[in-house]
Amino acid sequence: MAKLGVQMYTLRKFSQTADDLKMALERIREIGYRSIQVSAFGDIPATTVAELCRQNELDIGGTHIAWDRFRYNIDRVIEEHEMWGCRHTAVGSIPAKTYLTMEGLKTFIAEATPVAEQLADAGITFSYHNHNHEFLHFDGKPWLTHLYELSPDLIKAELDTHWIVAGGGDPVAWINDCGARMPLLHLKDYAVNAEFQRVFAAIGRGNMNWNAIIGAAMQHPIEYYFIEQDNCYGEDEFECLAQSFEFLSDFGLT
Repeated sequence: MAKLGVQMYTLRKFSQTADDLKMALERIREIGYRSIQVSAFGDIPATTVAELCRQNELDIGGTHIAWDRFRYNIDRVIEEHEMWGCRHTAVGSIPAKTYLTMEGLKTFIAEATPVAEQLADAGITFSYHNHNHEFLHFDGKPWLTHLYELSPDLIKAELDTHWIVAGGGDPVAWINDCGARMPLLHLKDYAVNAEFQRVFAAIGRGNMNWNAIIGAAMQHPIEYYFIEQDNCYGEDEFECLAQSFEFLSDFGLT
């Protein structure tokens, strides 16, 4: 059974100092989560992050690492992941103007393949996390489709359910297409506010078809489902995470 965790970008304002992070991790564990995905942390030593997670019995199931760190500081990235006992990492975004063309795709694959190989040699997977702009079509297909058709299997998928819908895609179809090469999945809901604008929502508080999405995900060897809510619009972030956890508990996820 996959583990349910928190994508820490949701709590980025509580992860800029060690004291704030300590509080945030304690509250995450109180809700019932067992894992986190490191993202958008402040200047906190990796050893401190490891110790705070150990104290709260939280494993670091994955990370988001800036693309330039993968390209220019991969040895340190590997050291951190070994310290954390973390076997999965992903690039959260790449510069669209540089890479989101067919020529840019070739460049990205050429640059990412040796990164993925070096990580694989250390027992760490490398995944690509999508937003909605990767659904721009080239030669009749989304850029993201070309990525997974043209890249080696070492470049894995970390699909984001909200951004798939925002890009006009079907999360179930994408999960089924990429499930065999997807160690991590972002669960994120999609709602519409009173001004008829797209907004992020706690899982189950939006309009996504979670029965179909979770049903599809459970057919694949996904190791971690990470909850992410990019913006809580003034609501308490921990309460939003608790709502998501309660909703997903009905699917047997913890």
